[in-house]
Amino acid sequence: MPANISSFFHAATGTWTHVASDPSTHEAAVIDPVLDFDPVNGRIGTEAARAVLDHLHAQGLRAKWILETHAHADHLTAAAWLRAQTGAPLAAGAGIVEVQAGFKRRLGLGEEFVADGSAFDRLLHDGDALPLGELTIEVLATPGHTADGVSYRIGEAVFIGDTLFSPTAGTARCDFPGGSAAALHASVRRLYALPGDTQLYLCHDYPAAGAAPRDRVSVHEQRESNIHLSAGTAEADFVALRERRDATLSLPRLFWPSLQVNIRAGELPPVDGEGRRFLKLPLDARAVDTAIGRFLRNALDSGMPVS
Repeated sequence: MPANISSFFHAATGTWTHVASDPSTHEAAVIDPVLDFDPVNGRIGTEAARAVLDHLHAQGLRAKWILETHAHADHLTAAAWLRAQTGAPLAAGAGIVEVQAGFKRRLGLGEEFVADGSAFDRLLHDGDALPLGELTIEVLATPGHTADGVSYRIGEAVFIGDTLFSPTAGTARCDFPGGSAAALHASVRRLYALPGDTQLYLCHDYPAAGAAPRDRVSVHEQRESNIHLSAGTAEADFVALRERRDATLSLPRLFWPSLQVNIRAGELPPVDGEGRRFLKLPLDARAVDTAIGRFLRNALDSGMPVS
C-alpha cells in the first residue's frame, strides 16, 4: 500500500514540506519543515510549522520521524520546534558532520558548538532503512549540492531535497562548501535509474508569475526534459555547465542565517547573559581593507603622519 502524502508550500522561500504517512498505522514522517523568518526584524515565527502540526492532529497522524534532506541554505528548519512538539526523533545524513565542521570554521563558532552530529537524534547512511508503520523509508545518499545530501524513498515516492528542481529550473547548484558537480551528476543518475513512474518530490519550486508550484515530477519527465541534466547529458558536459552557471550566482538571501540554525538541527544560537540571541554575518571587507592599505602606503611614502 503506498504512503499517503500531503505537501505544504512555503511561498516566502519557495520550499516544500512533505508529510508521508502509513495508511494502516497512521505513523508519519515530516520532511524538510520550515520556520518563518523575517531577516529585517530578526523575527522567528512558527506559522508554517504549525500548519504541518495541525495537519498531523487533524488526520490523527503520529509523527514517527522528522527528516532533513540536507542542511538548507535558503530557509531555517523547523525540525527542532517540531521535535519538541511531537517527540519524534530528528534524522539527517551523516555528512552533516562535515558540513558542521566547515561552517564552524567559517563562522568562528566557539567550543560550545560541537561539530559531531550530536544535535541530531540519528545520522543516516546510504542503504539505511527506517520503519514507518508497515512501510519502510529507504535512505539514498545523494550528495553533490552539499556533502550531506540524502533522499528518502517510500515505495514509488522519493523525497529528493535540492538534488533536482522542476525540469525547467534544472538542478541544484554545487558551489557551496563540500559541493561537487560530478557527485551531483552521479546522484541524479542514481535517481534516473528508478522506474519512470517514480514520483520525485521536490524541496523547492520557483514558479513563474501566475503558475502553481510543482511538488513532484516523475523520473520519466526529468530524464526527458530537465534543462541541466537529462538522460543523455554526459558528466563532463554537466560539470562544465554547472560550474559555469554557479560562478554567476549570488548566495541565497538567507544563506548565513539558515546555516547557523540548520547545522544546530534547528536550535537557535545560544542566549547571552541578557537572554538575547544573535546571528553572525561574515563580512567580505576586502575592498575596504585594500583601500585603507593603499591609503596607508601612500601616506607613508609621502611622509604624512598616520597616527
